[in-house]
Amino acid sequence: MEYRILGKTGYKISEISLGTWQLGSKWGDPFNQQAAQDTLEAAYQAGVNFFDTADIYQDGESEKAIGEFLAAHPERKITVSTKMGRALDPHTIDSYTKENLEAFVDKSLKNLKTDSLDLILLHCPPTDAYYHKEIFDTLDAMKADGRIKHYGVSVERIEEAIKAMDYDISAVEIIFNIFRQKPADLFFKLAKAHNVGVIVRVPLASGLLTGKYTLGTKFGKNDHRNFNRHGEAFDKGETFAGVDYETGVKAATELTQRLGTDQLAQTALRWILMFDAVSTIIPGASNANQINANTEAAELPALTPDQMVICQDVYQKYFEATVKYLW
Repeated sequence: MEYRILGKTGYKISEISLGTWQLGSKWGDPFNQQAAQDTLEAAYQAGVNFFDTADIYQDGESEKAIGEFLAAHPERKITVSTKMGRALDPHTIDSYTKENLEAFVDKSLKNLKTDSLDLILLHCPPTDAYYHKEIFDTLDAMKADGRIKHYGVSVERIEEAIKAMDYDISAVEIIFNIFRQKPADLFFKLAKAHNVGVIVRVPLASGLLTGKYTLGTKFGKNDHRNFNRHGEAFDKGETFAGVDYETGVKAATELTQRLGTDQLAQTALRWILMFDAVSTIIPGASNANQINANTEAAELPALTPDQMVICQDVYQKYFEATVKYLW
């Protein structure tokens, strides 16, 4: 495993880390505490030292599981990023009050069994949030009193990531993969200029970039890949990175053939690491086999110029004309 610096935080974190939306469960299944602990242990043993979570993942169970893991292994240097805000109902700008933000932080502190959060991100807030300085003033105040060490944002849109750099953010979490390449156009340059860390989420387009899905693949009733393909429940960019499923299957098949690989998932992760603005990638995993498959990507050789051209060509052929302008 190789390690990179997460922007101005100074944290030295694993290139391949762990996103914990699925921690302790598969999509929609009941939470399994032992499975969660086993997954976290497998990640640590593979060299992962950065866990990304959120207060709403499994209704707080993801944070609690990480808190238990940290408490059981205080000697291990693990950085945790958590997110807040999506539990607001209604999820509108009016709900982003000082009282609500402080309550979220205090709850995460309790769940993670710590007195100071390494990094907390606003969890895809409304775009209007970036035009309300008082929200970031509240984060600054909590940073000053020690409840949080650093803060940043998880975003849906490039414009949100860029606007957030008006404030003292340390990191941006953003969707970036072979099917969603727009962040590399301008955002990465600005992030480097502002010393803002970049955390890449949805790196495999919800599994499309594993190359294992077909038009006949079925997903469970409670799996967002079944019920949110067109944004029926939340932003469609969260599911298959917002690309059309059928087109995604076709593009993944072509990528596999043209790259001549039987390791499309690892190659897709290694492609992301070709961009030096990226601090870490947070693929999800629910068992040790998935952890090992993800972390093996860091050991692959750099993609060749010809391979990079193929990835660019497939993106331009199938997605650039439509997906690029949605987020």
